[in-house]
Amino acid sequence: MKVALFIPCYIDLIYPNVGIATLELLEKLGVEVTVPLQQTCCGQPMANEGDQKHSVRTETQFCENFKDLDFDYIVGPAGSCVKHVKFHMDAIPQTDTVTQIRHKTIELVEFIHDVLKVKDFPWADFQHTVAIHNSCSSIRGLHVASRFEWQEPYFNKTEDLLKQVSGVKIETIDRPEECCGFGGTFCVTDEAVSAKMGQDKVADYTKHEVEYVVSPDMSCLMHQEGIAKREKSNLKFVHIAQVLNNGPF
Repeated sequence: MKVALFIPCYIDLIYPNVGIATLELLEKLGVEVTVPLQQTCCGQPMANEGDQKHSVRTETQFCENFKDLDFDYIVGPAGSCVKHVKFHMDAIPQTDTVTQIRHKTIELVEFIHDVLKVKDFPWADFQHTVAIHNSCSSIRGLHVASRFEWQEPYFNKTEDLLKQVSGVKIETIDRPEECCGFGGTFCVTDEAVSAKMGQDKVADYTKHEVEYVVSPDMSCLMHQEGIAKREKSNLKFVHIAQVLNNGPF
């Protein structure tokens, strides 16, 4: 299996350990990984605001980085960014190369759960009580977990993987599917609503005596972590790649 690693800009700049954990994890799972070094932004922030004009440059740059199609998948540890590439990266001409890039792009949890079908992480040990936060993009866009408003049969790919890690105790909070309020530019344009939604999530974790919040989306955790710090909470927030890889934290 050969993959290209897609590291979103905010992970590169703010959470580099998540990128390192993703690379190390894929290599432990026997995957041959290429990391294009000229990656920038995939264009999601501009596209979310309807700014197709300024999405063009970032989407073009993304495709320039991944136009070498000598790999099976483009794997990214961020549901919202992967969702943009797969379903909304349409500010640029949809050439055969662009179409193939979009088709080959897959989120990390999906890749490990559905493609590699990994059932064991013998090197990982995480002796903590955790809550899972699957982002709205991961649930409603990529379908990594069942959508409660659709009344679907329950499934949760993130949970399936974490259950294979020694020491992990998963605590189910009252409203696990609820949006945390980040929503990319939503947290800027609707600051008060965004903050209150995040405060509700932190209160839910605190009520259930959670130690760590684990998610496939560091952007949501960035929002919730900021709120938790302002509230002097002891909650900790980590990407699932860090847990499955056993660090770095």
